[in-house]
Amino acid sequence: MIKDHCQEPRASAPRTVISVDAMGGDRGPSAVVAGLVKAATKNPEIRFILHGRRGELEPLLARKRVLEGRVEIRDAADVVTMEAKPSQVMRHGQATSMWSAIDSVRNGEAPVCVSCGNTGALMLLSIMRLRKLPGVNRPAIACLWPSRNPQGFNVMLDVGADVRADEHDLLQYALMGSSYARNGLGLVRPRVGILNVGTEENKGRAELKAAHDLIEAATEAGQFDFVGFVEGGDIPSDHVDVIVTDGFTGNVALKTGEGTARLIGDFLREAFAATPLSRIAALLALTSLRRFKKRIDPRRVNGGVFLGLNGTVVKSHGSSDATGVAAAVKLAWELAQSGFTERLAARVATASGPAPEAFRDVAGGER
Repeated sequence: MIKDHCQEPRASAPRTVISVDAMGGDRGPSAVVAGLVKAATKNPEIRFILHGRRGELEPLLARKRVLEGRVEIRDAADVVTMEAKPSQVMRHGQATSMWSAIDSVRNGEAPVCVSCGNTGALMLLSIMRLRKLPGVNRPAIACLWPSRNPQGFNVMLDVGADVRADEHDLLQYALMGSSYARNGLGLVRPRVGILNVGTEENKGRAELKAAHDLIEAATEAGQFDFVGFVEGGDIPSDHVDVIVTDGFTGNVALKTGEGTARLIGDFLREAFAATPLSRIAALLALTSLRRFKKRIDPRRVNGGVFLGLNGTVVKSHGSSDATGVAAAVKLAWELAQSGFTERLAARVATASGPAPEAFRDVAGGER
């Protein structure tokens, strides 16, 4: 395991403040500000540090009365584009809104950062500026997946931080994913499974078989239940709460699921518009169709969480509209309120060995 000790964000970071990169998304800062309006309307306590070009942000904020006195602008002249190479951003991106947003978490001004920007650059900058938690080898991106479980979602990780993962990485993903499920979804003892080509213990690659034994042995230290191997069809099921996999497989599954949800929506619209009778049927079923659309809408679960860092970063989809940005901000707020970063550090520490003195109270209090 790589030991990466570093200065952590100050524990005094106010949990009502969210650091937001205003410039990274495909739709520009107007969609981000519109998302903040939605989030602020539903939550009167939330405050924002908004990073971007002041000249573009001030006119957008001037028309939003609900944000008056609740947004601090941090002027950042440069933008990380979707085409930018992460290595170039790391070397020359100090003046970007993404860098500035992450540094607000690093400096203890906010517990969570939200960005719609370039995923590779965001992950690399987050690792460089926030550093990994002691004992964490590879950070992971966790997403919420709609499911049949009572909580409505399952957690899957990694969905794209790193295409590789050995058995020790998968064990850490299990620990981090169960901590996320415990604090983000309120599950006392999450059920963890490893994504594989079959549920039999003799199936899969060597690292998956080794991870099976490691995760099974860590259930008591990690306070989760292990259900063994699961298949792709189990991802939205009520058989498991946390699905562990490598970033390549997880990202393919995520994009496939999102594309399938859009395809089903398109097919339904075409079917109900095909004939006059089907259009009448659509009107009769309007309430049910709206409920169905909301259930499969990817924007509702917008926001992948970077796990394993000294600070929490929520990655919103690059094409997010106001609804998507508001969902990512809501997730960031909930994690901030739970003290998620500290609890995650405690979980990794206690499962890897004796808990550091600073985390013992937190570890004992984790939900």
